[in-house]
Amino acid sequence: MNSLPNYLYHYYEDEVGPFKTLSDLSEEQSEKELEKIRRNEETFASKRSKDYMTIRRELEQMVRTLFIEKGGKPLRETPISMTLGPCQWIKEWYKDGQELKIPIEFFDHNTISFTYGDIFPAMRYNDQKPYRKKVYTLEEIKEVVSIYGLPQEWNKNGEKGPDRYIEVQVWCDVDINNSSIFK
Repeated sequence: MNSLPNYLYHYYEDEVGPFKTLSDLSEEQSEKELEKIRRNEETFASKRSKDYMTIRRELEQMVRTLFIEKGGKPLRETPISMTLGPCQWIKEWYKDGQELKIPIEFFDHNTISFTYGDIFPAMRYNDQKPYRKKVYTLEEIKEVVSIYGLPQEWNKNGEKGPDRYIEVQVWCDVDINNSSIFK
């Protein structure tokens, strides 16, 4: 039986800092920032499509709605993305990728949701996998992981499809100055 990791991980560009999301910006501002990212052709994020932000906003709202239907209590309109357990591949998305590791118990479980895989394939792919188009609570993702394992372990190199980690949507602000999160 696969056990659930005790930590959530956040990956970010050092120059930008942690817990910043394009979704918090206006459409115009997010497109300007995305254009800056696209100019650096060395990064994974530079390959994002022109309609990336439109699709992302739609998916985030879909996940938020499904999470509320399950009893979730988001405190933000848009989520901050993290992963359940480490995924070094994401660190490579950035020119100078950084990683923060925060104990899962730091978060109010009513403010975190999960998709099995990145939100894009998890909510858009039609490959009949039983975990597609679903949003999970912490208790539910424990069961999913016990059945399917952690994608970052069984698909580390992406050779077995798009699922490379479990995405965590954090629906509350994270104060990195709070020293208790790094114990």
